[in-house]
This record gives sequence, C-alpha cells and structure tokens, in this order.
Amino acid sequence: MRKVNEEQSLDMLLKAMKLPSILEQYRDVTNIAEREGWGFIQFMKELCTIELEGRHKRKIERLLNRSHLPKEKNLSSFDLSRMPLKIQRIVPELCEGNFVEKKENVLVFGLPGRGKTHLVSGIGYELIKKEIPVLFITTQKLVSKLLRSKRDYELDLAIKKLDKFPVIILDDIGYVKQNREEMEVLFTFLSERYERRSIMITSNLVFSQWEQIFKDPLTTAAAIDRIVHHSSIIEIPEKVKSFRMDEACKRLKINPVKSSETDKNNKDKKA
Repeated sequence: MRKVNEEQSLDMLLKAMKLPSILEQYRDVTNIAEREGWGFIQFMKELCTIELEGRHKRKIERLLNRSHLPKEKNLSSFDLSRMPLKIQRIVPELCEGNFVEKKENVLVFGLPGRGKTHLVSGIGYELIKKEIPVLFITTQKLVSKLLRSKRDYELDLAIKKLDKFPVIILDDIGYVKQNREEMEVLFTFLSERYERRSIMITSNLVFSQWEQIFKDPLTTAAAIDRIVHHSSIIEIPEKVKSFRMDEACKRLKINPVKSSETDKNNKDKKA
C-alpha cells in the first residue's frame, strides 16, 4: 500500500512540475534501470532526456498547428530534382534558417503550377523542425485581415501580433489587385517588417509588373526596395514543367508530351 501511495504522490509532483513525459515513462525507465543496474546519474539523465525530447515534440506540434502550412506540402513530397542546380543548392541552405537570424527575405518567382507554394511551404516545415515559428497566409487573406484591423483602429496591434512569427510566408502576391486602401495596408506591413522579421513571398509577376499590385510607381519602387534588400531570390524558369499539369495527367492516365503535341496540332489546324 505504501508503494502505491508513493507512486500517486510522485505522479502529483510530476504533474505540478509540468513534466508529462517523465510522468508517462518513469515506471518503464525505473524497471530498466533496476534490471540493468543503472546508477542514479544515468537514471536521472535518461529521464531528463525523455522530458526534453517530449517538450521538443510538443512544441513542434504547437508550431505546426499555428502555422497553417498546407498539409503534405513538405520537401519530402517535392521533387527538387526537377529544379535547376542553383535552386537545388540554395534550398538546403535556406532550411538551416540562417536567413531568419539575419532578418532576410526569400522571394520565389515563377509561372503558375511550377511549385512555388510547395517549395516555400517545404522550407517552412523544415524551419519549424528547428523550432522557428512560421505563419503561412495568402496575400489576399492578410490584406483583408489588416484592412479590418485598420477600420477598427487596430492596425498597429495586428501587425505587432504578427511579429511573434519570425517568418511569414506571403503566398500569391501577384494575384492581388488591390484598391488604394488595401495597397496601403500591405505596404505598411512590408515596411514594418523590414530588417526586423523575415518574409517569404511567392509571385507569378516579375518586379517590372508589380505596379499592378501597388498602383503607384513610387510606392511600387519603395516596396521592392525594402523587400529586395537583404534577400535571396529564386526564379523558377519556364522550362520547368507544371507540377499540377503532370499530376492531372497521371490521374487521367494521359501522356503529358502527347497531350501538349495534340494541343499544338489543334492550334495549327485552327491557324
């Protein structure tokens, strides 16, 4: 009866001290220690290691839940071999997270379907493994959120809350065609993070076309200047085949080469 009471008392202490991993495994570890004749230091080291590993795992789970990263868009499901060697070399470097420490940005350009979103999401997953908080959000959703905050006179507070994420992945900036008020909150967001936090941006528009986003030439130039300063730029060339097209062809059991040749022949006939 005394042993049961001691275990119950220990369980209560471990709960109070917020040591859930030790609480879950200490009985098994105790049995192993007694069977193999561990010393006290080895026993304590094993328990501490278990708790640290458990804390790391729980933190990763929390960061993943808060990140809103697209499910399954990680690097293990991304065919990096289809990318040029320059991109293959820079991706592992970005996954180390040094650009986050330096408050630098990452810009990914390319045509639709070339894997921009998948690539930056994959890097985001790797950063979270290093316990770096990441937030994935489409540009349209971010602009809408900031605009509501501005109308409630809470724009500064909204931007400050976003500061808890050292990395924000801003997806599809090229698809956003804002009015002036929307453009202003997006510019404010980019300016506030300049040299303070990192942004990863995907765009199907090259910089020369960004006036479609910011409308005014001076604002466009100022936005580009802040984003490009201290940044890594990844340009996915046109020759890289569309990932979405390949997936659709596989699903429909269509040869993508024959399909493209058929489209070309049809265009020639119409001509």
